[in-house]
Amino acid sequence: MSKKFPIISVIGASGSGTSTVKGTFDQIFRREGVKAISVEGDSFHRFSRTEMKAELRRRFEAGDHTFSHFSYEANELEELERTFREFGETGTGRTRHYVHDAKEADRHGVPPGEFTAWTPFDSDADLLFYEGLHGCVSNGEVDLPPLCDLKIGVVPVMNLEWIQKIHRDRESRGYSTEAVTDTILRRMHAYVHCVCPQFTATDINFQRVPVVDTSNPFIARWIPTSDESLVVIRFRSPRGIDFPYLVSMIHGSWMSRANSIVIPGNKQDLAMQLILTPLIERLVSTARRLR
Repeated sequence: MSKKFPIISVIGASGSGTSTVKGTFDQIFRREGVKAISVEGDSFHRFSRTEMKAELRRRFEAGDHTFSHFSYEANELEELERTFREFGETGTGRTRHYVHDAKEADRHGVPPGEFTAWTPFDSDADLLFYEGLHGCVSNGEVDLPPLCDLKIGVVPVMNLEWIQKIHRDRESRGYSTEAVTDTILRRMHAYVHCVCPQFTATDINFQRVPVVDTSNPFIARWIPTSDESLVVIRFRSPRGIDFPYLVSMIHGSWMSRANSIVIPGNKQDLAMQLILTPLIERLVSTARRLR
C-alpha cells in the first residue's frame, strides 16, 4: 500500500456489474475533486482478439478446454503488478486500451480487438483506479493485494451474472446465446481457480441477489431490475464501520451478520456513496498532505 499514491482496485467478472460501480466511483471523484487515473483490466490481456482465437484453437487441439481470458496465463499480470508498484512508489506508470467494438475503434483509431499504444499516466493524479478481472491476484508469481489501498469485489450470484453477460454480449456485441454459453463453460475452471479466490482478499464485497426466479439463466428474457434485487454488502473487517448509521440512512436495510448489511437493490448507489466517500476522502487527504 502507498500513502502518497493510493490504489483502488475493483474486481468482478464479465457481466458482474463493475461498469456500473465504476460510474458511482466517477461520481464520487467528480464531487470530491479527485483526479483518478483509470486502468482497465482488459488493457492487460496478453493477446489481441485474433491472437486469442489462434491461442484458443491451439490449446483446444492440445486438449486444453479451459483456457480463457479469465486464466492467469492469458493476461500480463507481471505488467499489472509492475504498474501498481510503480504508481504506488512514484505516482507514475503507463496503460493502454483494448478496443472492444466499432464505436471504440472510431474513438481510438485502432481496429476492434486490438490494443492502443501504451501511454504514460498524467503526473498529477491523486490515485489509481483499476477495474477488471485480476486486481487482487495472489498466485505465487504476483501478489497484488498488498499493493492496493482499497479493494472492492462486485459479485452477483452466479445465475444473475450469467444473465447479465448473455444479454450484454447478445445486444452490444452481436453474439448468439449459444456462443455466450460456450464462453461461460470454457471460463468456469478459471473462474473458480483464478477469480473467486480474490474475493477473500477484498475489503468490501457487493453481491446482488435477485428475488425473482433465475433458475434457467439461458432463457431469461429480462435482466432482473434493481427493484427486484437485494444487495449483500460484506466488510472484511467491520472495525470502524458505523452500521447503525448505515441502517438508519438506507431505508429497508438490515444487518445479516456482524460484518454484513443487506440493502434493497435500488439503494446500491446510495450505499456506495455513503460507504466509499469517507474512505476515498481519507486516502486522498492523506496522500495530498504527504506529497
